[in-house]
Amino acid sequence: MARAEVTNDLENEQEAEADRDGNELEATVTGPTVTFSEDAPGGNGRLTSSDTSWFPPACYYAPTYTPEQYRAYWDELSSEFYGAGHLPEDKEALRQDLEETYGENGQYPNYNIDKQGEGMFWTVVRNANHPDEEARYACEFRTFWVDFGQPPPDEPGVLDTEMLAELAYERVRVPETEIEWNPAGAQTVNLATWIWLDEAEFEPVSVTASLDTYGLWATATATPVALTVDPGTADAVTHPATGECAGLGEPYREGLAEQEPPCGVTYLRATGEAGAHPLTASLTWEITWEGSDGAGGMLPDGVFETSYDITVEEIQTIIK
Repeated sequence: MARAEVTNDLENEQEAEADRDGNELEATVTGPTVTFSEDAPGGNGRLTSSDTSWFPPACYYAPTYTPEQYRAYWDELSSEFYGAGHLPEDKEALRQDLEETYGENGQYPNYNIDKQGEGMFWTVVRNANHPDEEARYACEFRTFWVDFGQPPPDEPGVLDTEMLAELAYERVRVPETEIEWNPAGAQTVNLATWIWLDEAEFEPVSVTASLDTYGLWATATATPVALTVDPGTADAVTHPATGECAGLGEPYREGLAEQEPPCGVTYLRATGEAGAHPLTASLTWEITWEGSDGAGGMLPDGVFETSYDITVEEIQTIIK
């Protein structure tokens, strides 16, 4: 067995153990030094990307171990490997690999203990939140050292500000799309319902992802831009016809009853024994980002939707 395969076997054993522990982002390592902060807190709603083919990184390389941590990590892992029922040639391959890499004359002598506090080892991190398990393993196992204050290598998969922004996007949480409407309660056949959101409750939400020891950060900001209403039945008319409202809708005011709402719905039949209609209110959030290196731009819009059970009544009139 080649030395790289021995290393991969060890990595797989560690990841299997981490999975059993129920860890997420830090599953393969003691903990990447990516920190997250809510600069403008939102709620508990997790955004869904409007681009169904886009996801935050499935795997990447991040600072994960100080020299002392990495030496302890390999001491423990190799000890377990040597004590298990592996072939003698595999154990010898691992000893040679560790000696060539971390031995006295290796690439990182004694795990760079003499450089404790001056930098960190960067290794692969597999994002357990990514839906494609195979994609999480697209990044091969590798280790490299980066001094504090120095930029990480400009290579595929190595964390940069744009990837930090994508990881921050993954942590954005927004308020539930709690709509207001008039008339409130049960709706009436052929009577337009005005629907809107309270702008004071839906402000921009920001999360910053940082590599503090390297001076790198990126902030992802979600700004609510458009409300979409789906009445939950074909027996209804939306306002506007597409159901895509301008902005967050317009609050109802006295004297507007005869006007068509800029955002709303008119139900054409009573629900009766059919039960309630599942009206869905979807709020689109525009995502922008900026990084410590002056970079920035747009990420795919995020969407969060909330459903409501709506009953519709028919008012009976008697003509004499």
